[in-house]
This record gives sequence, structure tokens and C-alpha cells, in this order.
Amino acid sequence: MSQLFALVAETEELAPLLMPPLVFAGIALAVFALLGFVTWSFRDVANRHSQKTGGQGGSHGAGH
Repeated sequence: MSQLFALVAETEELAPLLMPPLVFAGIALAVFALLGFVTWSFRDVANRHSQKTGGQGGSHGAGH
């Protein structure tokens, strides 16, 4: 049985990667940076429209 495992392990090949692993890490970093920039750019949207909800006295959600 151990000879069978040795034969299987001997003939098994790893699949080649399309790019080096650091390139995958760079792409992931760029995607997260882009998503972080999009999140950061919308950080103050609620305060831009405060005139619509400012006079309702804290009853947010009622009367819309």
C-alpha cells in the first residue's frame, strides 16, 4: 500500500500558475485600495442632505 502512495505522490504534478504569487497579491491590494477609495469618497453623503431630515425632530423614517 505504501508503494502505491509513493507512486501517486511521485506522478502528481502541481498546476502551473498564470502569474507569480506576488502579482496576485498586488491585484488584490489594488482592488482593496479601489474599494477603500470608493468607501472614503462617500463618507459624508448623509450630512450633505441634512436639510431634508433636519426639521423632523428625530423621527427618522416616519413620514417619508
